Amino acid sequence: MLRHRRFAATAAALTLGAVATAVFGSSAPASAHVTVNPGEATQGGYGRLAFRVPNESDTASTTKLEIFLPENAPVGSVSTMPVPGWTVAVEKRQVDPPVLVHGSEVTEVVSKVTWTAGEGAAIAPGTFQEFPVSMGPLPEADQMVFKALQTYSDGAVVRWIDEPQPGGEEPAAPAPVLTLAAATADAPTAAPADSPAAAPSVDSDEGSNGLAVGLGVAGLIAGLGGLVLGGLAFARTRRAGGAAPADEAANPTS
Repeated sequence: MLRHRRFAATAAALTLGAVATAVFGSSAPASAHVTVNPGEATQGGYGRLAFRVPNESDTASTTKLEIFLPENAPVGSVSTMPVPGWTVAVEKRQVDPPVLVHGSEVTEVVSKVTWTAGEGAAIAPGTFQEFPVSMGPLPEADQMVFKALQTYSDGAVVRWIDEPQPGGEEPAAPAPVLTLAAATADAPTAAPADSPAAAPSVDSDEGSNGLAVGLGVAGLIAGLGGLVLGGLAFARTRRAGGAAPADEAANPTS
């Protein structure tokens, strides 16, 4: 009976292990698809993007990458960054209506960019490579879907072209997706002149000194006022008492 229980437990563990391997093992390659990084940018601006390409084969190397720019979201300016050991080719197409770039109308835009590995530069198994680009102004759209083709040294071609479905699961071969957010107005860099934040600050020492000076000036003004009033009162008294006798005026010390 004890041996039977041990055998049943071992069989159950092996079964669970096989199921886990089948589930998680089958989903691992799907996560290693071609992506665009960063995955978010702002409408109307310029973005520095990089297409990240992992090598999924155990025996072959990646020798070519083709990126197709979306036809429904043309970009007026696209430039590539040199990748050591790789050559780049750019294809263009006509657009109507034109795309506005810095106030000028552009009737020809980039439709496809192809990177090809030179000798010794292919993406080996277990490694990845990034291919940087700069593009803009980015269109006023919710997203840009870049379909991609990945070619291996054994002739195999992986087509990363499946577009995302709203509310659906990730497709088997998803295309790189760049999410675009609407541009927002910049926050003011200075406070309005009538706001409290714009008023100049005064430290405690400066405030105390100003108060002392103000009190001193007020005291001086009060003293001068008292002298004036005293002078006026004395003048009124002299007028009321009349002029001094002639002999007193001639000899004031007597």
